[in-house]
Amino acid sequence: QVQLVESGGGSVQTGGSLRLSCVVSGSTYSTTYSTKFMGWFRQAPGKEREGVASIWLGSSATYYTYYVDSVKGRFTITLDNAKNTVYLQMNSLKPEDTGMYYCAATPNRLAGLGTRYDYHYWGQGTQVIVSS
Repeated sequence: QVQLVESGGGSVQTGGSLRLSCVVSGSTYSTTYSTKFMGWFRQAPGKEREGVASIWLGSSATYYTYYVDSVKGRFTITLDNAKNTVYLQMNSLKPEDTGMYYCAATPNRLAGLGTRYDYHYWGQGTQVIVSS
């Protein structure tokens, strides 16, 4: 089984920054096999859960990343395999970035961000509040 635990959320003002972390734990086989494709999602009150960023490590040791248009140039997703941790650096935050942020994983390679239904494993979420 795979467990995902997020941290790093908080309350900031417009223009501020936060770095979210997601630690992956479980057996070596399960964490290696089940988390080939990692993503960050967010959900604002009354809205659908949307994909924000995703990352996977290709066969040529190249990281491939995808972002929703609204965060391009502001958010950066990275993966530290040695620490079994995926990060989401969020800069120039806006009030519309407010929401619960979830880390997700799947053993399947997805086309782009994928949808929430494409991911097998989820964390409990970490709250991000951006005030104007």
